[in-house]
Amino acid sequence: MEQKIKYQYSYFIYPYIIEEKAYDKYLLKLLKDKHCKLKIWEKERDLNLYTYFLPNVREYLFWSFSYSKEQKRKLEQLEVKMKSVLLAKYPCTMFEYNLGGDPQAKVGQENGIFFDIPKIEIVCFQTGVCFFVLKTIIEGENDFSDVLNFNYKFRDLNSELSSLKDYENICLQTNSLKDIKELSSVIKNITGPNKDAKEMNLEEERFLTYSYVCLEQAQWQKEDFHNLQNEFMKFSNILPSNYQVNFNPQRYEEQVLEPFQYMKMGFTKQGTVLLTSSAFPEYYTKLPFAYEREYLYTYLLTLYKKIYLKKMNLEFKRTKNFTKTRNELLEFTRNIWIQEITQDEEGTKLYEKWKQTLELEYLYAEIKNKYDLVYKDLNIEKTKRVNGFIIAILLGTLTFNVINFILMFLK
Repeated sequence: MEQKIKYQYSYFIYPYIIEEKAYDKYLLKLLKDKHCKLKIWEKERDLNLYTYFLPNVREYLFWSFSYSKEQKRKLEQLEVKMKSVLLAKYPCTMFEYNLGGDPQAKVGQENGIFFDIPKIEIVCFQTGVCFFVLKTIIEGENDFSDVLNFNYKFRDLNSELSSLKDYENICLQTNSLKDIKELSSVIKNITGPNKDAKEMNLEEERFLTYSYVCLEQAQWQKEDFHNLQNEFMKFSNILPSNYQVNFNPQRYEEQVLEPFQYMKMGFTKQGTVLLTSSAFPEYYTKLPFAYEREYLYTYLLTLYKKIYLKKMNLEFKRTKNFTKTRNELLEFTRNIWIQEITQDEEGTKLYEKWKQTLELEYLYAEIKNKYDLVYKDLNIEKTKRVNGFIIAILLGTLTFNVINFILMFLK
């Protein structure tokens, strides 16, 4: 049975790592790229975003909110190298990337899924943890199965094995580029080699998926979700339409939130999806906007916490400079880990679900335990050295007194 779509989009997120010592040079590279534009936030234009995040987190992610018009003008006038040095001092800097180019002709219409790329953002954190964030919209009238197949295929765009997978002759084409492989080249040019990803056990070739689908009202009748259950689990787990799902109630319970009527959210380590019905007009007007703004940046911040904890874990293995690592952990804890993100009720629920799915508490506890253990060992070693020093002084003093006593006796 075909399920017609009222509205849809999918974001694909690629995390990558830039060396901290080369971070300002990387920002300089982006500033010099004619396709890149520094993202500046404004209260009037981005009011929903401004009011959603609490002040400390807002300043952490969107520092330009606090800039006056004069400060923004001076920033714009700065020489590009000086600008990169200044931006490197902020916790997070974002860029918009414009693919440019002329629209391409559509080829293989009968087998193709054609899509547009209306937005690309590059989100860079001062610690070197970055995200390439790409929004796609499938063109024309589509079924739910088209979204399943598209998400399943697109997330492996960076994989060397993507051309070998069987997609039932489904062809992905975009108006923005002459060849879908060209997009992969663009991504690799922006992200670089991402050489630490493997050692941090990060997925190097597969995108995280953040997708929204609003079905036509007729496809989701009243409270009956039985006919959509299997399709939703494919959607949630980024599986193709022809995949045979054996419905597991326990797995469904773990992965799914049902905030309101005609609304299902799926959470996995591979991404997040939201399925709604056009039974409520706000589900194809207001909600999609919030989902790709306030909630998307909440998700990115949660992903950042996970990846940065993995990065600190790697540094524990590599470095002998325990003081530097300790200070990084303390700064991370104080500046972002313990900070409340929002007072928005739904945003808080989503954040807690993402923390649970991404196992943030476990990762933080793991690195803190390592820190506590090393700190304890260092203190023991320090105490041994101090005690040894005291004993040496006492022995020296005793020896000196004995010698003086002998000399006095000989006289």
